[in-house]
Amino acid sequence: MIRRFLVLVVSALLVGVSSGCADTSSWVEARAASGWPAQYGDAANSSFVDADGSEALRLEWSRSVKGDLGAAVALGADGELAANAQSPAGCSLMVWEADNDARQRWCSRLVQGGGSSSPLFDGFGNLYVGQPGAILSYPLTQWIRWRRLVIGMPTTPRIMAPGQLLVVTHLGQVLVFDAHRGTVVGTPLDLVTGVDPTDSQRGLADCGQSRPGCPVAAAPAFSAAGNIVVLNLWEPGADEPVLVGLRYRPGHTPLLSREWTSDAVEKGPLASPVLSADGATVYVNGRDERLWALDTSDGAAKWSVPLDYLPQTPPSVSPDGMIVAGGGPGSKLTAIRDEGDRGDVVWTREDVVPLTTSSRAGRLGHAVAEAPERGQDLVVFDIADGRTVNSYPLPEATGWPVGVSLGPGGRVVAATSDGQVYGFAPE
Repeated sequence: MIRRFLVLVVSALLVGVSSGCADTSSWVEARAASGWPAQYGDAANSSFVDADGSEALRLEWSRSVKGDLGAAVALGADGELAANAQSPAGCSLMVWEADNDARQRWCSRLVQGGGSSSPLFDGFGNLYVGQPGAILSYPLTQWIRWRRLVIGMPTTPRIMAPGQLLVVTHLGQVLVFDAHRGTVVGTPLDLVTGVDPTDSQRGLADCGQSRPGCPVAAAPAFSAAGNIVVLNLWEPGADEPVLVGLRYRPGHTPLLSREWTSDAVEKGPLASPVLSADGATVYVNGRDERLWALDTSDGAAKWSVPLDYLPQTPPSVSPDGMIVAGGGPGSKLTAIRDEGDRGDVVWTREDVVPLTTSSRAGRLGHAVAEAPERGQDLVVFDIADGRTVNSYPLPEATGWPVGVSLGPGGRVVAATSDGQVYGFAPE
């Protein structure tokens, strides 16, 4: 009986091979987690998820990383939370269970100095994170999957095509890695010449304020729909930064090439760029206090809108072209619609001062705003008209907010630069 069973199994396998079975190995290729895989959500930096948010929340837990945070936390598909802290001693990279009172799953210590970059989760729970001079990948545990040397400090990494990891360092090195093996795919691209490859911390102190010593101070944006990478670049000796477009050609050599350089944004761009759902438009804040929209085919300006304040964080963008301007001191909660040849201001809330990018779940926006009497509030608002749906105090919040991450099941996590993390669940 056993022999007959084995014969049947072998026969079935042979029939499958002879009939031309398709290669099903693609399921093991890394893709971004379906939660909030990294700062600003997806690879396009849209800060948008197509899911219903919750109008009513409750503060479920709060916890400190016992250090500083320079970026929002990442949320995996199964409730994992990853924070890249800058701590005086002990653990700095931490993985918690956001749906279990922030119980710590594991932690490890990274080389310090790269706090402005967030970790990235893939759909298998693997974690990718940078430290000065290296990019590392962790499995579900704290043991390193792979570690590879790079020139500079990696900005927030992004997954491009399934299985390919985009890494851009603050010194302008651009690499694509096989996310599973950690091997370089294609040839690295150097956007800045004359860089000392042994000094990966040079200019890091300038990154937080986006000053000239840090060539790439913010994470790039990538669109699979447009096969384009867009980033800010402050070239040595230049008076102001520019935008750079890199064309991504899967299966070709070179894999990435510099397509255009644009100085259309007056006084230069600030904070990460954001790509539209079709990859045809890039939105970026200008140091001239305007929101700019540029064509990703050549970097030419499409339109700009005055904001009358200087946003410190990127805008958020939904597939229908509704934009919520970035936040920062003195900002206004402002919605703008992309009408193709112009941007129209839909509404403005001068009584709300958002300090973060507005993270959006469907029609609901989430931002940490100034609360004069109690410090900082998490504000939930309706995208259609800007009305406040709910607001929640962040108890004893100090420092400045570094972002709001939206997790599965309507969970919301906010964090501050002083390392305080707040987890909210649907009421």
